[in-house]
Amino acid sequence: MSDATATIRPDEAAHFGALAADWWDPKGSSAMLHRLNPVRLGFIRESIDRHWGGDIESASPLSGKAAVDVGCGAGLLCEPLSRLGAEVTGVDAAPENAAAAAAHAEAAGLDIRYMAGEIGTLDLGSFDLVTCMEVIEHVADKPAFLAALTAKLADDGLLILSTPNRTAASRLLLVGAAEAVGAVPRGTHHWDDFVTPDELTDLLGEAGLTVTATRGIAYRPGKGLHLSDDMSLNYILAARHA
Repeated sequence: MSDATATIRPDEAAHFGALAADWWDPKGSSAMLHRLNPVRLGFIRESIDRHWGGDIESASPLSGKAAVDVGCGAGLLCEPLSRLGAEVTGVDAAPENAAAAAAHAEAAGLDIRYMAGEIGTLDLGSFDLVTCMEVIEHVADKPAFLAALTAKLADDGLLILSTPNRTAASRLLLVGAAEAVGAVPRGTHHWDDFVTPDELTDLLGEAGLTVTATRGIAYRPGKGLHLSDDMSLNYILAARHA
């Protein structure tokens, strides 16, 4: 197996760490993530209810469950997961992000544990829910990274992962246009590192997981970002132990 300590690219961590102070500004460099978050949360809630068969009306469907968000940035997803009832840990490659996330959670009165480092080397135990949003396209060794995520997943656990698709449309819009107009910071995306849904499904299978649902995240004027059958730009999936 590949060395799980070698998945972090120092230049990628530095790039995102430099954005730490601006992460929570909905009009700043992470504005696109603020728009993505409600769409992701919609899929996460559907997946939680389907996986554990809980009360779909419950405001705390993750009560009694432990969750980890890997590549958490400054905590944009960790805080909603905490409000859904989970005991949340956030892990990020950039210490600056973990510090910004901890400060924001404390100010919000949320008890969230944040740690900086490589998920495969941290002794964190296992989690009912593992989330990893827009991260796998930034890691050096994708099979090793997915193996590390799988190692943190409890036997009845749920993994949710999102990433850009590697298509002509994503090259044009996510890498070209989005960075040109400042919708995302320059240097954020490297199209050759994008992973298609079929490739990711195969990689997860090699890690011992079965994909249970996949949806596209699409954009349409007048509607904005939304869950869709169109996976040409970005997609989100749920997986469990095979």
